[in-house]
Amino acid sequence: MPHDHHDHDHPHALLPPDPALRVKALETLLTRKGLIDPAALDEIIDTYQNRIGPQNGARVVARAWRDPAFRAALLEDATAVVADLGFFGRQGEHVVVVENTPEVHNMVVCTLCSCYPWPLLGIPPAWYKSDAYRARAVREPRRVLAEFGVALPARTAVRVWDSTAEIRYLVLPMRPAGSDGLDEDALAALVTRDSMIGTGLPAVPA
Repeated sequence: MPHDHHDHDHPHALLPPDPALRVKALETLLTRKGLIDPAALDEIIDTYQNRIGPQNGARVVARAWRDPAFRAALLEDATAVVADLGFFGRQGEHVVVVENTPEVHNMVVCTLCSCYPWPLLGIPPAWYKSDAYRARAVREPRRVLAEFGVALPARTAVRVWDSTAEIRYLVLPMRPAGSDGLDEDALAALVTRDSMIGTGLPAVPA
């Protein structure tokens, strides 16, 4: 490969090999140059770790499982419904919710870049942004799902939705068997991030 060489004088060779160490080294360098404020950076990280993330989407899904009227409104106009819950802003201006059924399994990809509903799911995982996922999800969705551990019945069709700068999609997964009687908090704990992208399924109650 053209890049398989050992140029120790190259600037990149001075960076630590571990991704976390590379991030820390970059942060230190930018701070010394006065280009970033560590306090502001910590606030951003805290926001996406603790206030914006899959737990928001899980709350929406859990409520839809328990409340038929909420579910109907969500499928009709998700943008307005999630905004009323406080989930709006950058990367979440127009959200569409698509529902999984025994007949149809939905899966989300962004073939052009990595459009993703940040207010509901947080920052997209690395695999969602990869060239391989973006290309193969459209060409061979069942094989990709199988690699994620999702085996669907032959009668279940797979529908792939392409997120764009104008529309972000959230999958409403099917409620798992054995979850009757659980409250909203317990149901939300069953909702995985991948199940809201369509590359996974909710957890099964213990």
